[in-house]
Amino acid sequence: MTSNRPTTTVPIAVSASAAGEPHTVRPFAVISGAQVQQVLEGREKQIVELVEATYRLHGAGDSVNPPSYFLRFPDRPSSRIIALPASIGGPVRVDGVKWISSFPENVQAGIPRASAVLILNDHDTGYPFACLESSIISATRTAASAALAADRLSRDRSRPTRVGFFGTGLIARYIHTFLAASGWSFDEIGVHDLSADSAAGFRCYLEQSGTTGRITVHDNAEGLIRGSDLVVFATIAGEPHVSDPTWFSHHPVVLHVSLRDLAPEIILASTNIVDDVEHCLQAGTSPHLAEQLTGNRHFLRGTLDDVLAGRVTVPTGRPVVFSPFGLGVLDLAVGKYVYDEVVRSGELHVIDGFFHELRRYG
Repeated sequence: MTSNRPTTTVPIAVSASAAGEPHTVRPFAVISGAQVQQVLEGREKQIVELVEATYRLHGAGDSVNPPSYFLRFPDRPSSRIIALPASIGGPVRVDGVKWISSFPENVQAGIPRASAVLILNDHDTGYPFACLESSIISATRTAASAALAADRLSRDRSRPTRVGFFGTGLIARYIHTFLAASGWSFDEIGVHDLSADSAAGFRCYLEQSGTTGRITVHDNAEGLIRGSDLVVFATIAGEPHVSDPTWFSHHPVVLHVSLRDLAPEIILASTNIVDDVEHCLQAGTSPHLAEQLTGNRHFLRGTLDDVLAGRVTVPTGRPVVFSPFGLGVLDLAVGKYVYDEVVRSGELHVIDGFFHELRRYG
């Protein structure tokens, strides 16, 4: 049975907290994609601030973010499901895991490539208390991270006026939305995708969004990159497909969101900022390939948190590449924000009796 009511708690008398109070178990709730979108839509600035605060918590060590686990399939080599477990402290204080699938063949069937759920676990009891549709949360935290990086990495150089989107799916759309909501405007917007239909669809989205910049659909990658001061890679590439460092001779800011587009030679010729060193240098990412090629990590300038805290400055005379592996703590922070807002609205869908045995001895 499902009910609509604000969250409540059920006491468990056999377990006590450090303060001597009985632990309680929150009723389990399910939050739909429609509810997630309703909470997040129009709050892009707040989410960027939340993502920045989360990066700072992570940088200060107030988090646990172990390596992601990749479930791969011999009979479906292009597909995967990834588990991102994490724990975050500070005012969020929540544990959990995102379970996100990437099935590229879905696109040909007319459905999105990625689907995801996010489980939130109580900090004190470990009991899961919410399951949220998370493809929107994942796209939101990715776009907020990209918008934050675009701002911070361009502060010591001329602010980009030409943006190029390489890959025109859901993530590209969210990144554009977050850039626009964060105060960015562009004189020119370049678009490139291997699918002409996807490029045309993204152009249509841009026109409907009210953008004032001139929109150009490029039929090749070189034209897009050379014509952009801010380059957004949002593809499903599994290995590098851009290999000529001279395409970046105008020193753009590159949001390398899809992580595997750039050959190691481009990484080595750039200033490199990541979200987390250990996470980013694994699983065949472009920075990982650069490490394997050189045998060291000297090509890394630092993390985005280093930039936020002023420990690292970004030189202007080279391309700057931001490669975010995507941290589970960001999903937790955004997911907990959504949960709290749904609770506040009184529209939390509780699953009555989800946890049946709450007493150790009956």
